[in-house]
Amino acid sequence: MDFLNYPEPLADLITGLSRLPGIGPKTAGRLAFYLLQQPQVAENLAEAMIRAQREIRQCSLCCNYTDHDPCPICTGEKRERTLLCIVEQPRDVVSLEKTREFKGLYHVLHGVISPLEGVGPEQLTISKLLGRLEGVQEVVMAMNPTVEGEATALYLSRLLKPLGIKVTRIAHGLPVGGDLEYADEITIARALEGRRQI
Repeated sequence: MDFLNYPEPLADLITGLSRLPGIGPKTAGRLAFYLLQQPQVAENLAEAMIRAQREIRQCSLCCNYTDHDPCPICTGEKRERTLLCIVEQPRDVVSLEKTREFKGLYHVLHGVISPLEGVGPEQLTISKLLGRLEGVQEVVMAMNPTVEGEATALYLSRLLKPLGIKVTRIAHGLPVGGDLEYADEITIARALEGRRQI
């Protein structure tokens, strides 16, 4: 998008906003003009971003984002310490916690193995994971069902199984409200594999 007709600070704001995931130049322009018309919203947003950058860090145990180290999940007295769920990103922890079903601990990899993008095991938090397995009896792989997610889960399972740790994978299949007609073959196959008695 051509920002030549905009004052430089506005053009910089639009450019900065358009670098955010899912925000194209037109949406960035709309957001920029909104922020200019709502100075208090803009100030609050700027302060929140600066505060998050200053105060949020990775938990030294699970690598999730937190403002306390170790994080409240890792220090939670009611958490099942023999059960560890491995996820790709911090937002995955939030998704799992919303279900109120998982009572164990987490480990955030901050990505997946992706040779095409130059991401190998050493770029992930795998070494920290291997250092915190004492007492863990089961590891639940909760990676996304992508080629990279599957490769990462397979890599980790090969590391963990020789340690005598049970390695499981979350079930994949049709979403609630999904329609078989529109599902791809892999999704249907996974749904069949993950079937259970009712």
